[in-house]
Amino acid sequence: MTERSEAGWPLWEVFVRARRGLSHTHVGSLHAPDASMALRNARDLYTRRQEGVSIWVVPASTITASSPDEKDAFFDPAADKVYRHPTFYDVPDGVDHL
Repeated sequence: MTERSEAGWPLWEVFVRARRGLSHTHVGSLHAPDASMALRNARDLYTRRQEGVSIWVVPASTITASSPDEKDAFFDPAADKVYRHPTFYDVPDGVDHL
């Protein structure tokens, strides 16, 4: 189900990459009729002090997320793969950087 405002506009999630950051961070949400307007509104609303260098707007209806209530069952399969952890491997003497 798509969440819409009273004007019928869809909800957009906004992510901003800060000047000193390497990744985009979720900063909030807004309603807009289309992606172009959502991008302009996000710029005006979330980067007023010129703190961002890049903005992403994503329709909230397209986001699929895991449930925090099911975190144990959802993430358990990764716990049984010990070879994914660096402590599983022996590092030979003399190797400083791996």
